[in-house]
Amino acid sequence: MFTPHRKTLVTGALLGSVLLALPVTAQATALDTGATTARAQAAAAVGLDDPAKKEIAMKIVSSAENSTLDWKAQYKYIEDIDDGRGYTAGIIGFCSGTGDMLDLVEYYTQVKPGNVLAKYLPALRRVDGTDSHAGLDPNFTRDWAKAAQDTEFKKAQDRERDRVYFDPAVKQGKSDQVGTLGQFVYYDAIVMHGDGTDSTSFRNIRARALSKAKPPSQGGSETAWLNAFLDARVWAMKQEEAHSDTSRVDTAQRVFLKKGNLNLNTPLDWKVYGDSFRIG
Repeated sequence: MFTPHRKTLVTGALLGSVLLALPVTAQATALDTGATTARAQAAAAVGLDDPAKKEIAMKIVSSAENSTLDWKAQYKYIEDIDDGRGYTAGIIGFCSGTGDMLDLVEYYTQVKPGNVLAKYLPALRRVDGTDSHAGLDPNFTRDWAKAAQDTEFKKAQDRERDRVYFDPAVKQGKSDQVGTLGQFVYYDAIVMHGDGTDSTSFRNIRARALSKAKPPSQGGSETAWLNAFLDARVWAMKQEEAHSDTSRVDTAQRVFLKKGNLNLNTPLDWKVYGDSFRIG
Protein backbone atom coordinates (compact mmCIF):
# COMPACT_ATOMS: atom_id res chain seq x y z
CA MET A 1 0.00 0.00 0.00
CA PHE A 2 1.26 3.48 -0.90
CA THR A 3 2.36 5.51 2.13
CA PRO A 4 2.55 9.26 1.37
CA HIS A 5 4.58 10.12 4.50
CA ARG A 6 7.20 7.47 3.75
CA LYS A 7 7.52 8.74 0.17
CA THR A 8 8.07 12.28 1.41
CA LEU A 9 10.87 11.18 3.72
CA VAL A 10 12.62 9.25 0.98
CA THR A 11 12.30 12.12 -1.45
CA GLY A 12 13.65 14.52 1.15
CA ALA A 13 16.64 12.27 1.80
CA LEU A 14 17.45 12.02 -1.90
CA LEU A 15 17.12 15.79 -2.32
CA GLY A 16 19.45 16.30 0.63
CA SER A 17 22.02 13.99 -0.92
CA VAL A 18 21.86 15.88 -4.21
CA LEU A 19 22.26 19.24 -2.50
CA LEU A 20 25.23 17.96 -0.47
CA ALA A 21 26.88 16.84 -3.68
CA LEU A 22 26.51 20.30 -5.22
CA PRO A 23 28.89 23.20 -4.61
CA VAL A 24 27.56 25.72 -2.10
CA THR A 25 27.05 28.39 -4.77
CA ALA A 26 25.08 25.98 -6.94
CA GLN A 27 22.88 25.10 -3.97
CA ALA A 28 22.25 28.80 -3.29
CA THR A 29 21.43 29.44 -6.95
CA ALA A 30 19.01 26.52 -7.02
CA LEU A 31 17.28 27.70 -3.86
CA ASP A 32 17.08 31.32 -5.08
CA THR A 33 15.63 30.20 -8.40
CA GLY A 34 13.08 28.03 -6.62
CA ALA A 35 12.06 30.88 -4.35
CA THR A 36 11.71 33.26 -7.30
CA THR A 37 9.59 30.75 -9.18
CA ALA A 38 7.38 30.22 -6.13
CA ARG A 39 6.87 33.96 -5.74
CA ALA A 40 6.02 34.33 -9.43
CA GLN A 41 3.53 31.48 -9.24
CA ALA A 42 1.95 32.96 -6.14
CA ALA A 43 1.59 36.35 -7.84
CA ALA A 44 0.10 34.78 -10.94
CA ALA A 45 -2.40 32.87 -8.80
CA VAL A 46 -3.93 36.12 -7.50
CA GLY A 47 -7.08 36.78 -9.49
CA LEU A 48 -9.72 39.49 -9.59
CA ASP A 49 -11.52 37.69 -6.75
CA ASP A 50 -8.67 38.58 -4.39
CA PRO A 51 -10.26 41.18 -2.05
CA ALA A 52 -7.72 43.90 -2.86
CA LYS A 53 -8.04 43.32 -6.61
CA LYS A 54 -11.84 43.22 -6.39
CA GLU A 55 -11.79 46.60 -4.67
CA ILE A 56 -9.72 47.97 -7.56
CA ALA A 57 -12.22 46.51 -10.04
CA MET A 58 -15.14 48.17 -8.26
CA LYS A 59 -13.37 51.53 -8.38
CA ILE A 60 -12.48 51.32 -12.07
CA VAL A 61 -16.02 50.36 -13.06
CA SER A 62 -17.38 53.16 -10.88
CA SER A 63 -15.10 55.63 -12.63
CA ALA A 64 -16.86 54.76 -15.89
CA GLU A 65 -20.38 54.27 -14.58
CA ASN A 66 -20.50 57.11 -12.04
CA SER A 67 -17.43 59.32 -12.66
CA THR A 68 -16.06 58.59 -9.19
CA LEU A 69 -13.95 55.98 -7.43
CA ASP A 70 -16.36 55.98 -4.49
CA TRP A 71 -18.37 52.95 -5.60
CA LYS A 72 -19.85 52.41 -2.15
CA ALA A 73 -21.73 55.69 -2.49
CA GLN A 74 -23.64 54.28 -5.48
CA TYR A 75 -26.08 51.95 -3.71
CA LYS A 76 -28.55 54.86 -3.73
CA TYR A 77 -27.85 55.97 -7.31
CA ILE A 78 -30.79 55.87 -9.74
CA GLU A 79 -31.65 57.69 -12.97
CA ASP A 80 -32.82 57.12 -16.52
CA ILE A 81 -29.78 57.73 -18.72
CA ASP A 82 -31.83 57.45 -21.94
CA ASP A 83 -30.15 54.29 -23.17
CA GLY A 84 -33.39 52.40 -23.77
CA ARG A 85 -33.04 50.37 -20.56
CA GLY A 86 -35.36 52.36 -18.30
CA TYR A 87 -34.00 53.22 -14.87
CA THR A 88 -30.34 52.46 -14.18
CA ALA A 89 -29.48 52.11 -10.51
CA GLY A 90 -27.17 50.86 -7.80
CA ILE A 91 -23.54 49.82 -7.66
CA ILE A 92 -23.51 48.03 -11.00
CA GLY A 93 -26.23 49.74 -12.99
CA PHE A 94 -29.17 47.40 -12.46
CA CYS A 95 -31.78 48.27 -15.09
CA SER A 96 -35.57 48.19 -14.94
CA GLY A 97 -35.66 47.21 -18.60
CA THR A 98 -33.18 44.31 -18.58
CA GLY A 99 -34.41 42.07 -15.78
CA ASP A 100 -31.52 42.40 -13.35
CA MET A 101 -33.28 45.09 -11.32
CA LEU A 102 -36.35 42.85 -11.11
CA ASP A 103 -34.18 39.94 -9.92
CA LEU A 104 -32.58 42.19 -7.32
CA VAL A 105 -35.86 43.46 -5.88
CA GLU A 106 -37.32 39.93 -5.89
CA TYR A 107 -34.32 38.65 -3.91
CA TYR A 108 -34.43 41.62 -1.53
CA THR A 109 -38.10 40.89 -0.90
CA GLN A 110 -37.31 37.26 -0.14
CA VAL A 111 -34.85 38.23 2.58
CA LYS A 112 -36.89 41.22 3.79
CA PRO A 113 -40.60 40.91 3.02
CA GLY A 114 -42.56 44.15 3.07
CA ASN A 115 -39.58 46.31 2.18
CA VAL A 116 -40.15 49.72 0.60
CA LEU A 117 -39.55 48.41 -2.94
CA ALA A 118 -41.70 45.27 -2.73
CA LYS A 119 -44.81 47.12 -3.88
CA TYR A 120 -43.11 47.84 -7.22
CA LEU A 121 -42.62 44.20 -8.18
CA PRO A 122 -45.75 44.00 -10.39
CA ALA A 123 -44.66 47.14 -12.26
CA LEU A 124 -41.07 45.89 -12.63
CA ARG A 125 -42.40 42.68 -14.16
CA ARG A 126 -44.53 44.66 -16.63
CA VAL A 127 -41.77 47.03 -17.76
CA ASP A 128 -39.11 44.32 -18.10
CA GLY A 129 -37.75 44.48 -21.66
CA THR A 130 -38.84 48.08 -22.18
CA ASP A 131 -37.76 51.59 -21.18
CA SER A 132 -41.15 52.35 -19.62
CA HIS A 133 -41.59 53.88 -16.16
CA ALA A 134 -45.24 52.78 -15.97
CA GLY A 135 -46.18 51.96 -12.41
CA LEU A 136 -42.82 53.18 -11.10
CA ASP A 137 -43.20 56.95 -11.21
CA PRO A 138 -43.42 59.22 -9.35
CA ASN A 139 -41.97 57.70 -6.15
CA PHE A 140 -39.75 54.80 -7.25
CA THR A 141 -36.51 56.83 -7.27
CA ARG A 142 -37.25 58.21 -3.80
CA ASP A 143 -38.02 54.76 -2.44
CA TRP A 144 -34.88 53.30 -4.06
CA ALA A 145 -32.77 55.87 -2.21
CA LYS A 146 -34.61 55.03 1.00
CA ALA A 147 -33.99 51.29 0.50
CA ALA A 148 -30.30 52.01 -0.04
CA GLN A 149 -30.04 53.04 3.61
CA ASP A 150 -30.85 49.44 4.55
CA THR A 151 -27.89 47.11 5.08
CA GLU A 152 -29.92 44.20 3.72
CA PHE A 153 -30.49 46.01 0.43
CA LYS A 154 -26.79 46.76 0.13
CA LYS A 155 -26.03 43.08 0.74
CA ALA A 156 -28.62 42.16 -1.90
CA GLN A 157 -26.92 44.44 -4.44
CA ASP A 158 -23.53 42.90 -3.62
CA ARG A 159 -24.95 39.42 -3.98
CA GLU A 160 -26.60 40.06 -7.36
CA ARG A 161 -23.52 41.87 -8.69
CA ASP A 162 -21.40 38.84 -7.86
CA ARG A 163 -23.90 36.21 -9.01
CA VAL A 164 -24.77 37.78 -12.36
CA TYR A 165 -21.61 39.65 -13.34
CA PHE A 166 -18.49 39.32 -11.23
CA ASP A 167 -18.34 35.59 -10.57
CA PRO A 168 -19.14 34.52 -14.18
CA ALA A 169 -16.49 36.93 -15.51
CA VAL A 170 -13.81 35.64 -13.15
CA LYS A 171 -14.77 32.03 -13.85
CA GLN A 172 -14.49 32.52 -17.62
CA GLY A 173 -11.24 34.43 -17.19
CA LYS A 174 -9.67 31.64 -15.17
CA SER A 175 -10.92 29.08 -17.69
CA ASP A 176 -9.26 31.09 -20.47
CA GLN A 177 -6.15 31.37 -18.26
CA VAL A 178 -6.00 35.15 -18.36
CA GLY A 179 -4.68 37.10 -15.39
CA THR A 180 -6.27 39.75 -13.21
CA LEU A 181 -6.43 42.38 -15.95
CA GLY A 182 -8.06 39.94 -18.36
CA GLN A 183 -10.62 38.97 -15.73
CA PHE A 184 -11.38 42.66 -15.22
CA VAL A 185 -11.72 43.18 -18.98
CA TYR A 186 -14.32 40.40 -18.99
CA TYR A 187 -16.09 41.85 -15.95
CA ASP A 188 -16.41 45.32 -17.40
CA ALA A 189 -17.75 43.86 -20.64
CA ILE A 190 -20.38 41.71 -18.94
CA VAL A 191 -21.46 44.67 -16.78
CA MET A 192 -22.23 46.77 -19.84
CA HIS A 193 -23.42 44.15 -22.31
CA GLY A 194 -24.83 41.33 -20.19
CA ASP A 195 -24.44 37.72 -21.22
CA GLY A 196 -27.49 37.13 -23.36
CA THR A 197 -27.77 35.77 -26.88
CA ASP A 198 -27.69 39.04 -28.84
CA SER A 199 -24.66 39.88 -31.00
CA THR A 200 -23.26 42.42 -28.52
CA SER A 201 -23.49 40.21 -25.43
CA PHE A 202 -20.40 39.11 -23.53
CA ARG A 203 -20.40 35.58 -24.93
CA ASN A 204 -20.67 36.85 -28.50
CA ILE A 205 -17.96 39.46 -27.95
CA ARG A 206 -15.76 36.58 -26.85
CA ALA A 207 -16.85 34.51 -29.87
CA ARG A 208 -15.95 37.41 -32.16
CA ALA A 209 -12.51 37.62 -30.52
CA LEU A 210 -12.02 33.87 -31.02
CA SER A 211 -12.18 34.40 -34.78
CA LYS A 212 -9.06 36.58 -34.50
CA ALA A 213 -6.97 35.07 -31.69
CA LYS A 214 -6.74 32.30 -29.12
CA PRO A 215 -6.75 32.65 -25.32
CA PRO A 216 -3.81 31.27 -23.33
CA SER A 217 -5.83 28.13 -22.52
CA GLN A 218 -5.69 27.33 -26.25
CA GLY A 219 -2.01 28.18 -26.62
CA GLY A 220 -2.41 31.83 -27.55
CA SER A 221 -0.61 34.92 -26.32
CA GLU A 222 -2.43 36.60 -23.44
CA THR A 223 -1.68 40.09 -24.76
CA ALA A 224 -2.77 39.25 -28.32
CA TRP A 225 -5.94 37.62 -27.00
CA LEU A 226 -6.89 40.58 -24.81
CA ASN A 227 -6.29 42.98 -27.70
CA ALA A 228 -8.59 40.87 -29.88
CA PHE A 229 -11.22 40.82 -27.13
CA LEU A 230 -11.02 44.59 -26.68
CA ASP A 231 -11.33 45.06 -30.45
CA ALA A 232 -14.52 43.00 -30.35
CA ARG A 233 -15.72 44.94 -27.31
CA VAL A 234 -15.23 48.26 -29.09
CA TRP A 235 -17.22 46.93 -32.04
CA ALA A 236 -20.06 45.96 -29.68
CA MET A 237 -20.05 49.36 -27.97
CA LYS A 238 -20.31 51.17 -31.29
CA GLN A 239 -23.50 49.28 -32.12
CA GLU A 240 -25.34 51.38 -29.52
CA GLU A 241 -25.34 55.17 -29.54
CA ALA A 242 -25.49 55.30 -25.73
CA HIS A 243 -22.25 53.29 -25.51
CA SER A 244 -20.41 54.62 -28.56
CA ASP A 245 -17.83 56.49 -26.45
CA THR A 246 -15.19 53.79 -26.09
CA SER A 247 -12.83 55.64 -23.76
CA ARG A 248 -13.34 53.11 -20.94
CA VAL A 249 -11.49 50.75 -23.27
CA ASP A 250 -9.21 53.14 -25.17
CA THR A 251 -7.88 55.28 -22.32
CA ALA A 252 -8.23 52.80 -19.48
CA GLN A 253 -8.03 49.08 -20.24
CA ARG A 254 -5.78 49.50 -23.29
CA VAL A 255 -3.45 51.66 -21.21
CA PHE A 256 -3.00 48.89 -18.64
CA LEU A 257 -2.53 46.31 -21.39
CA LYS A 258 0.05 48.35 -23.31
CA LYS A 259 2.06 48.70 -20.12
CA GLY A 260 2.03 44.92 -19.73
CA ASN A 261 0.21 45.24 -16.41
CA LEU A 262 -1.53 41.87 -16.67
CA ASN A 263 -1.85 41.58 -12.88
CA LEU A 264 -3.55 44.99 -12.57
CA ASN A 265 -0.93 46.16 -10.10
CA THR A 266 -1.03 49.64 -8.61
CA PRO A 267 -0.34 52.45 -9.17
CA LEU A 268 -2.93 52.78 -11.94
CA ASP A 269 -3.58 55.92 -13.96
CA TRP A 270 -6.34 56.17 -16.56
CA LYS A 271 -9.00 58.39 -18.10
CA VAL A 272 -12.68 57.79 -18.74
CA TYR A 273 -14.84 60.22 -20.72
CA GLY A 274 -12.09 62.82 -20.32
CA ASP A 275 -11.82 62.54 -16.53
CA SER A 276 -8.51 61.44 -14.99
CA PHE A 277 -8.31 58.85 -12.21
CA ARG A 278 -5.57 57.28 -10.13
CA ILE A 279 -5.28 54.42 -7.66
CA GLY A 280 -1.95 54.66 -5.85
